[in-house]
Amino acid sequence: MNVEQIYTGCLAQGAYYITSNGEAAIIDPLREVKPYLDKLDKDGVKLKYIFETHFHADFVSGHVDLGKATGADIVYGPNAQPEFDCIVAKDEQVFEIGNVKIKVLHTPGHTMESTTYLLINENGKDYAIFSGDTLFLGDVGRPDLAQKATSMTQEELAGHLYDSLMNKIMPLADDVTVYPGHGAGSACGKNMSTDTVDTLGNQKKTNYALNQPDKAAFVEAVTDGLLPPPAYFGANVAMNKKGYKNVDSVIEQGLTALSPKEFETAAESTGALILDTRDSAVFHKGFVPQSINIGIKGDFAPWVGALIGDVKQPLLLVTEEGTEEEVIIRLSRVGFDNVAGYLKGGFDAWKSENKEIDTVNRISAEEFKSRLNVDKDIVYDIRKESEWSAEHVEEAYNRPLASINKWVKDINPDEHFYVHCAGGYRSMIASSILQARGYRNFTEVEGGFDAISKVGIQKTDFVCQSKVMKE
Repeated sequence: MNVEQIYTGCLAQGAYYITSNGEAAIIDPLREVKPYLDKLDKDGVKLKYIFETHFHADFVSGHVDLGKATGADIVYGPNAQPEFDCIVAKDEQVFEIGNVKIKVLHTPGHTMESTTYLLINENGKDYAIFSGDTLFLGDVGRPDLAQKATSMTQEELAGHLYDSLMNKIMPLADDVTVYPGHGAGSACGKNMSTDTVDTLGNQKKTNYALNQPDKAAFVEAVTDGLLPPPAYFGANVAMNKKGYKNVDSVIEQGLTALSPKEFETAAESTGALILDTRDSAVFHKGFVPQSINIGIKGDFAPWVGALIGDVKQPLLLVTEEGTEEEVIIRLSRVGFDNVAGYLKGGFDAWKSENKEIDTVNRISAEEFKSRLNVDKDIVYDIRKESEWSAEHVEEAYNRPLASINKWVKDINPDEHFYVHCAGGYRSMIASSILQARGYRNFTEVEGGFDAISKVGIQKTDFVCQSKVMKE
């Protein structure tokens, strides 16, 4: 038996590949299936089952394409009602893969079809659980995403989650390995560890959710402080439930190379959003006007989903040359399949034809220090509230990037302000959005709070609620 965790950092997502005696199972695969097919071919094993822990909201799974490519059965837990052929398993149903078994543990709460899969090794011993979004390391799945589908409140779903954990997970042995669906950085929980594998015994000791005195305390703890789910989550659930366009055709369509003239025409005629995936250090010096900068070297796909929201939005890409396919694949993982093409030759080709360009006014932290008057100047810190609360520039306002579509309308276009995040990634996203909407009255601070902290600007950890905007 072999168990391999295939962890994708930009999504903070774990897929799992299990082999035994010539057969294989894959749990929660990503959208692009070629890497799995290559792995199966290399190992000389046949994929027998594709197990899905639930209808994912934060990414599009590869279950449909992988099933078609291999003939493997797709397996969901009880209550699932997908619109394609699959096995909807019963609670405690057992599936055999080579010399090992996988037992279905129905664990509703995050969603009502949520299921944990218990791996039983060749000796008949409980070996590991693949807990999806039921149990994370340091946290549990948020219980608010399935409210519309179930007509339940988040408190009612949290109650189901408590019962699932106490009755199905906690009785398992301490030495059982926990393989979660996500780690730190995912929007599917609020307190996840940076670790991606642990023992159940350690989670029993350290996970705050598993150490509440009773159900009422658990419900209160896991529902406290939940931020609104990103806008794209509903669309991803629908794609996972109904099926989707083959990823190869999505890639082929997106890899349409457009000359600067063709690119400009497409932008004007289709209503496409121009997405520039270059690094902020390059982007601010020059870009196609109206472009939104979300760098590929960061939490790219989740920010695209959170800020653009509509997965059907047509997109045109400006990338570093050679990264076009990677960008298209990462967009497809969160359901953005409508890439109309990319700028052939990148931004250099645009410049060489003397097309109009735009820039962002960026200054260093040292210059920010020399200019700043804390009694008069407006500073927007676009980090999360938790980051801002820990420490921030004195008198700075908290305006989280995730909430920009709410707070942007309150900006006075005649009043100058400074904007920064932690390191410059998020603040350049915000800057590009602000300029695309006509705001020019701001200055972005290079290096963000990390750089600001090193130049001696006065800071505070005092939380003034009037300066906070909730995400």
